[in-house]
Amino acid sequence: MFTGIVTDIGEILSSEPEGEVVRFRIGSRYEAGGIDLGASIACDGVCLTVTAVELRGEGAAFSVDAGPETLKLTTVGGWRAGRRINLERALKIGDELGGHLVLGHVDGLARIVEREEGPDTVRFTFNAPSELARFVAVKGSICLDGTSLTVNTVEGVRFSVHLIPHTLRETAWGQRSVGDRVNLEVDMMARYAARLAEASRLG
Repeated sequence: MFTGIVTDIGEILSSEPEGEVVRFRIGSRYEAGGIDLGASIACDGVCLTVTAVELRGEGAAFSVDAGPETLKLTTVGGWRAGRRINLERALKIGDELGGHLVLGHVDGLARIVEREEGPDTVRFTFNAPSELARFVAVKGSICLDGTSLTVNTVEGVRFSVHLIPHTLRETAWGQRSVGDRVNLEVDMMARYAARLAEASRLG
């Protein structure tokens, strides 16, 4: 479980195919001693399991394995060395819930169709997959590349969010541009509400 509050910007150091799996080595500012083998880390919103950890400068490099479904259904399949990604450690009991509850289970990919630079914020507009658009609501929460964001506008499958300078500076969003695909996880409350409504119609 995560909150969508990014705590570090990681860098893909290498990717090595091992059969159907690809092993990624990721550089971070996290302390190596604080990362347990088997720990879950959200990498651009994808919950991945740590398989190895090593010291790297003042931080750590950790490895994660991505299977066929993850490679096919998320942006992970396109990760290459040098890419910067948003990282978040798993939520602990007692941690502040600053964003919204995020599972790290990507529902689909949204595409950036517009990036508008404003005086104080940057407005990103996305096209959502048609099957997920019904879960996106004005003023609702959405997780994009592991970042908890508030939806500003919705029109059909298109929606927008505003990012403040702090978010652009402390996450990998500063490098995102038109045409990029991002991992989208809808708010679990919206998903359950839709399911309850569907079950009610079915009687």
